[in-house]
Amino acid sequence: MSCKINSLSSPIPCKFYTNKPKLRRTNTILFSFPSSEKQQKTISTSTSETPTTEAYTVSFKTEKGCKLGISRYPDFEYDAEGGMGTGVGAKVTENNNPANNDLPVSFDLETLYIPPLTSSTTKFLGFPLPPFLKIDIVPEAFHGSINQESGKVDLEFKAKFLFSAGSLYKAPPLMVKTVLTSEETKGTMRSGRGKRLDKEGKCRLVGVATIDPIDDFFMNSFLGLPTECLAELKAVISISSSS
Repeated sequence: MSCKINSLSSPIPCKFYTNKPKLRRTNTILFSFPSSEKQQKTISTSTSETPTTEAYTVSFKTEKGCKLGISRYPDFEYDAEGGMGTGVGAKVTENNNPANNDLPVSFDLETLYIPPLTSSTTKFLGFPLPPFLKIDIVPEAFHGSINQESGKVDLEFKAKFLFSAGSLYKAPPLMVKTVLTSEETKGTMRSGRGKRLDKEGKCRLVGVATIDPIDDFFMNSFLGLPTECLAELKAVISISSSS
């Protein structure tokens, strides 16, 4: 038995279809800018006004109805009318506006006068002081600040109080340093409340100070030093521009 295998040798036609990708054309546009060898620089400057200082003249006058108290003794009724002093003030202004409303002031000690405590100016328990007793007040510093808008006053006051009894007795100076304020002041023994400047320049200034012992046994024992004292002054303060 024989068999015959015939092989198929005829070619099989095949077709391959290829899609050509679509190419996207890109158009490039070139911009050219003219260049200059020198570049201009803009410099901006800001100007501000120079601060200016405005000067003021300040006058200080004391009135009746004042009080002075020391230790736990009743207050002395003190007529301080005739007391006076002049000073200067300066306020810094920038862009036509003051930096703040506080006016720093300083009084000339050569013009500052505080009446002494005598039989004609002072009463104790309703009676005038004995004619031979006198207490001189010698200021050593008087300066601080005044707020013209709110009326608040704070003035540092330093002075010597000189007690004398005729030509028989003169005590060493008592140093008193306090802040006379239109606000409230408090110590351990003494306290007071002031009153701010009104439209007429009137005010009430109060201050509490501690008095240290001095080299005098009689005065230390009589006043009970160290102790506190209270000052209450009715005053008129006038402020005027010097420019």
